[in-house]
Amino acid sequence: MKKALIVFVGIIAVFAAKAQTIYSKAYGDPSDEPLIFLHGGPGYNAVGFEATTAQELSKNGFYVISYDRRGEGRSKDENAAFTFKESFDDINSIYEEFNLKSATLIGHSFGGVLATLYAEKYPNKTKSVILVSAPLSMQETLSTILKSSKSIYISNKDSVNLNYITMLERLDKSTIEYSSYCFRHAMQNGFYYPKAPTEEALAIYKKFQTDPLLIKYSSQMTYEAPKGFWENESYTTLDLYENLKELLKNGTPVFGLYGTEDGLFSASQIKNIENLIGEDHLKYISNCSHNLFIDQQTTFINALKEWAE
Repeated sequence: MKKALIVFVGIIAVFAAKAQTIYSKAYGDPSDEPLIFLHGGPGYNAVGFEATTAQELSKNGFYVISYDRRGEGRSKDENAAFTFKESFDDINSIYEEFNLKSATLIGHSFGGVLATLYAEKYPNKTKSVILVSAPLSMQETLSTILKSSKSIYISNKDSVNLNYITMLERLDKSTIEYSSYCFRHAMQNGFYYPKAPTEEALAIYKKFQTDPLLIKYSSQMTYEAPKGFWENESYTTLDLYENLKELLKNGTPVFGLYGTEDGLFSASQIKNIENLIGEDHLKYISNCSHNLFIDQQTTFINALKEWAE
């Protein structure tokens, strides 16, 4: 896929979209296979992917583009609407900025939600969708977090946190309070990280202690974003199984990458996704959690190479 003697350069573009700047960065040769990375959240950014994986991915024959959503990370916008339409318009602006007619969308976590919905609306602009640790049913994911956390607290005889779980179980599951507290328990219980990181992963995670960009942005959250997407799109109650079926019906290839130690997903959730997209289109990767492109970077890149052929 990659020609010899290509010099890989990261190109930064801060382009106007609706009179507001959207941060984006491209890696590699524009003549190579284009990939657009949609980061997680809402409220996060693409720095973790950029600083650890984008350049390595471009060396394997891809033109890699990452960006921060409007009102999140480095795309500051006090007037961001936090709607799917706004997000789709900004993705279309990225297509225009980088002269793309079609691209593969890599949707990490909440980015997978946006990738699925965008591909359904714009099938002609989507070569394929690669779901990376992406929930198809937010309520299933929240329920998994709650059940797993409760099991840990019972095992540890942690009465304080068990009381919190009892209160959570009584909350209206459509509220942002319910989802926010569930995700806090996921973070508290290490659901986002592998129990025994590989040597490769440990070396990558060390960058978070030395890279100025990672130090500044890796733990930065934009709290207006989850509130906005909840108010405008009810994102915490989304169920995308029917949307995914429609994608497949229209002929858009969909692939999935998930970690066996990602505490946001049960084995049954992964099986449901596999049943939809096909066994050969899903990789359930051992010793790997939510940040799959870090936890198993070589496997991540090899999967994209395999599916892009």
